[in-house]
Amino acid sequence: MKYIHIDTLNMFFRSIHTVNPNAGIDMMAGAALHTIFNSIRKVWRQFDADHAVFHTEGRSWRKDFYPKYKLNRKVAQLAKTETERENDEILMEALTDLITFLREKTNTTVLRCPTAEADDTIALFIQSHPDDEHIIISTDTDFIQLLKHDNVTLYNGVSDITMRKTGLTDTKGRNLEFSIKSDSKLKVGKPDPTFVPASNWYEFAMFLKMIRGDKSDNVFSAFPGARLKGSKNKIGITEAFEDRDTQGFNWNNFMLQRWEDEEGVEHLVKDKYEENMKLIDLEMQPDEIREACIEVIYEQTNADRVDQVGIHFMRFAGQWDLKRISDSATEFSNILNAGYKAKAK
Repeated sequence: MKYIHIDTLNMFFRSIHTVNPNAGIDMMAGAALHTIFNSIRKVWRQFDADHAVFHTEGRSWRKDFYPKYKLNRKVAQLAKTETERENDEILMEALTDLITFLREKTNTTVLRCPTAEADDTIALFIQSHPDDEHIIISTDTDFIQLLKHDNVTLYNGVSDITMRKTGLTDTKGRNLEFSIKSDSKLKVGKPDPTFVPASNWYEFAMFLKMIRGDKSDNVFSAFPGARLKGSKNKIGITEAFEDRDTQGFNWNNFMLQRWEDEEGVEHLVKDKYEENMKLIDLEMQPDEIREACIEVIYEQTNADRVDQVGIHFMRFAGQWDLKRISDSATEFSNILNAGYKAKAK
């Protein structure tokens, strides 16, 4: 089977940011819905997929493990004006309407674990389906770590870039040059058929992120000020990474360094690295979280089939004035009608 996994909240709000705010909030919501459906269709065609899985957010277990997790987003939300909060509510209503439609009126799988994030259900669905192919639609770079699995592909629906273990390609299938910046983000260059990335580039990108932290999630650096490459007298992140398997001198020299935060509290790099790894590594969920996600996956993939998906889709498209989408109603209806146990092509 070939599954496409949609990081629903991520795709919805990333799509909104591509629309001129002056267009109005309704236009922004409609454009986001258009982007989601068109991205699904593009990936469905490209990979000849069998089933679409939409992943939505629960309250993350990470907030209990690390209370500061994503606290910056809550602070930013409180700082918004009344108009901005009202606009957010309208957008969330559109997203909720989409999720309700998908869950109740289509044969796609919609997953939400009350104690986990979409990242968790995506990773655990892949782990529970090791013999199938998986295409993740998201701009979240945390998913780069899943490229270590040969059966995983990552597609950015905003930039139209496809990522695999072997490298990056553009919408025309051309090989792209890229590098990993000091902050762990990718710097994508021009098409270059001769460019070959390091065989473990995706592992290094995630190791770098665990050291640097993730500002968007309020995850702090495990070693502030650490150099990407070391000097004669100081081990850098690159040298520690290269020594991770043997855990010899370079690894220990780096991980056993100590530093003080702004409050004068001393930290051991190794302890902060392991804390960040638990927050970022998508295969390190607590057992009870893994069990809860797997139970949700089982329940939803065994849900009863829905009839007349095409009619339901036309009503939804009409409700949100998705004219260009409704013009291809048959194609979209076929995608939304393809159930979990559909026969592989």
